[in-house]
Amino acid sequence: MEYIVKTENLVFEYQVLPTEEGGETQREAALAGVDITVKQGEFVAVLGHNGSGKSTLAKQINCLLLPTSGTVWVKGIATADGDRAWDIRSSVGMVFQNPDNQIIATIVEEDVAFGPENLGVAPAEIRKRVNGALAAVGMTQYAGNPPHYLSGGQKQRVAIAGILAMRPDIIVLDEPTAMLDPIGRREVMDVVKILNREEGITIIFITHFMDEAVQADRVIVMEEGKIAMEGTPHAVFSRIDELKAIGLDVPQCAEIGLRLRQAGIDMPTDILTIDELVEAICQYK
Repeated sequence: MEYIVKTENLVFEYQVLPTEEGGETQREAALAGVDITVKQGEFVAVLGHNGSGKSTLAKQINCLLLPTSGTVWVKGIATADGDRAWDIRSSVGMVFQNPDNQIIATIVEEDVAFGPENLGVAPAEIRKRVNGALAAVGMTQYAGNPPHYLSGGQKQRVAIAGILAMRPDIIVLDEPTAMLDPIGRREVMDVVKILNREEGITIIFITHFMDEAVQADRVIVMEEGKIAMEGTPHAVFSRIDELKAIGLDVPQCAEIGLRLRQAGIDMPTDILTIDELVEAICQYK
């Protein structure tokens, strides 16, 4: 199979209720003909300002929303096939913005065990999965702690562990660092990269932080429910003027590179990281 997630001419419309009595219900397109393909083991970041359709796209992949028209396939199964929704949801884990909305137990290890228990996993296997998931996110020492004593980043790592214990092939993270401080954001990103690179889990990462998107294999930029750009981080973030035209920032190092070029200093157009920036400056003569 060439893909693990694929959409074809995906359209999703919300119903907008009338503001006046007797008015007609309107339909507003959140996704307007989206075509994407995600390969097994890929780390894809999806960018876009609020209302661009990125979170709606995330919910399509897990059958939380179904297409108005077009098709979404997950592991070759169409999400519109109601009889296979459980198969899709067993393969796709979702991590949301606020971990407090996803953590339900009073003890960390019990929360991580909740998903496997609902899948009917045997107790001995549940224990193995819980231990493995907590180790994978670096939270083993907090297994017996109440979640409300944890930091935001630690809570989000517990939420990821709960998904990981269900052994999904794909994890979709919908702005999981939006409510975290820089330390919490770094903790979550470190875990995500380990799960992708060492465990081979396909990652679809919805974010509005450019420095997070830089770490992906591929970046998809959304605008008004459509794909505005797509490519490697270097390819996408070299299009600085186009990104700014649709209201997005660029990574800090790319911005510095732009300012240096504007000052007449010959710098590459695809600088993304501090190491690349330092190397370019050192080579400048």
